[in-house]
Amino acid sequence: MAAQSWREAKEIADREGADLVFHNYDTKEYGACSRDTTFGCFVKGEFVEERCICMPAKFSPEELEKKERAFLAENPGWAE
Repeated sequence: MAAQSWREAKEIADREGADLVFHNYDTKEYGACSRDTTFGCFVKGEFVEERCICMPAKFSPEELEKKERAFLAENPGWAE
């Protein structure tokens, strides 16, 4: 199930008992997942990983937003 924000992703994780929440920068979606989930797609028969920020679902939506901002500030150009 796709979400549009960390808040919605957290609600999904709480409802489904997922360990992690994520923001997929390639699909522009947020959501919840387990630790063994991989993100990507096949292009001409080759698996290409997608850029995601995954964090423990135990954090509040505000903490998730703060941690995402900090990661992006420390890694300029990562989201481009």
